[in-house]
Parts: sequence; structure tokens; C-alpha cells
Amino acid sequence: MGSAVLGIVGGSGIYELPGLEAVREQKVATPWGDPSDALRVGRVGRTGVVFLPRHGRGHRIPPSEINYRANIDALKQLGVTDLVSFSACGSYKEELSPGTFVLVDNFVDRTVRRDSSFFGTGCVAHVSFAHPVGPALQGLIARAAEDEGIPYRRGGTAVCMEGPQFSTLAESLTYRSLGYDVIHMTSMPEAKLAREAEITYACVAMVTDYDCWHEVHGAVDVAGLVAVMHENRGKATRLFARLARDFPAERIPCPVGSDRALDGAIITHPEARDPQLLAKLRTVAGRVLGSG
Repeated sequence: MGSAVLGIVGGSGIYELPGLEAVREQKVATPWGDPSDALRVGRVGRTGVVFLPRHGRGHRIPPSEINYRANIDALKQLGVTDLVSFSACGSYKEELSPGTFVLVDNFVDRTVRRDSSFFGTGCVAHVSFAHPVGPALQGLIARAAEDEGIPYRRGGTAVCMEGPQFSTLAESLTYRSLGYDVIHMTSMPEAKLAREAEITYACVAMVTDYDCWHEVHGAVDVAGLVAVMHENRGKATRLFARLARDFPAERIPCPVGSDRALDGAIITHPEARDPQLLAKLRTVAGRVLGSG
């Protein structure tokens, strides 16, 4: 399977990643445009790590304007095999209180404005996405949370909304009645693009609030949300340090096939494929297109 490289995408409140050794900053050009920021490349012990702040340092970029394709392409260029996404979220369950980390394993995509695929006219592909999270990677995260004494829940469904506004009360009550667990604004199309790039993906949803359904807590208060985000940042740093320290040196085969997602996925006949699009796909699909 080759060497494992751990990618970390930091969400709201996580713009730096302390603890990296031999760090260098690298600006990466992609055929899809510029990533959110320069990537920080380093090591924790024997583990190679690449960090990218999703919103840019200083939180410059709103969820709908993030160049998700450029971010995933850049991470792939730097050899990332396993990607852990950290994001702030609202909770639909009383027991998932602020400060809890939810290791979600499925998503409901409610976004409408975002480019959700590397493929298109001239090269059509359909990847399996029934199980968007790599269970082996999620297991490593769960073990790290356990070892660090971080309150977490393994499994759950995250709604990804467009934003940047928070939910209406009607939306919040509807999603809660459907049994969903948390809501946030950034896992889609990030997880879809990671799957197309054959990067194993996992999401750590860090609860900051109860959205607006809760009769006692009421609507989301940004000042309160920021305070919880600050507390969550310390736990996220500990979780990352433990995960990176114990991360396997070799890439683990993914039980749901995320590392081989493009096998049989491209259905456009070779003679009908667009050379310009194929050139853009060199990084993410070179394994199956024979171009890298």
C-alpha cells in the first residue's frame, strides 16, 4: 500500500497545528485554482503530516467560497493518504452536549452552490459513496480520543448545510425529527472529493451548540460558540498529537474501498475523453488514467 501520510484539515477555530517538527510551508498550485492557504508539511515522530486551514488563517473564507477541489488536489499532490477533517458543529441530541466530539460516519448533503466532483463532461466517473468514512481510520481516531480522555461518540450522521447563516427553527426541528445527529457547513463536497481522489476520509465534528431547537439553550449565540470553540481547540490538538504519534507507517487497506475508489468508476470511452480535463485530473486520477 505504500507509506501513510496523515492530512489534517482544520475547521473553525483551528488555523495552526502545534507540535509539528521539521515544518515547512508550501504553496501548491492546482489546475482547480488556489487552495485555502499555504500547506504546512512536517512530522510527528515517524508520521508525515500535512496541515491545511480550511478557512485560511484568520478565517478569511466562508464555507460556500472554499475551493474544495483545490484543497483536495493539493493534499493529494503532497502525498496525503488519510485525511482527518475537524469542524465545528451544532447538535441535535441532548446527550451530544457542547464539548463532545462526534466521529460521524455518514452525511446528508444540503449544499447547492459548490463544485462537488473533479469529473465532468469529457470524463464521467461514478464512485461508491454509501460509506463515506473510512472505518479503520475512524477507529484510530476513536482510540486516540479514548487514550486522551476526550468525550466522544463514535458514529452519527451530519447534515451539511450551505450557510453562512445558521438554521431556521423549522429546519432544526425537521433535521432533529429525522434522527440526524449534528449539523455543520463544510464536510460536503470535501468528503466526496476525497473519495474521488482515493484519500481515506474521516470527520471529527466538535459540538459547540444545540443549533436552535433546544428550548432552554435557544438560538446559536456566536460569543458562546467561540468560547466553546476555544475549549475544543485544546482537545483537538491533543487528539491530533496522539493520533499522529500512533499512526501506522504503512497505509492500511480501507475496508470500504476508499483507497481504490476509482477502480471501474470511469465510464467514458477512452476515445471520447477530453484531453484538457484529463490533464486536470492527473493528480487525483492518475492511477487509473495512466497519467501519473
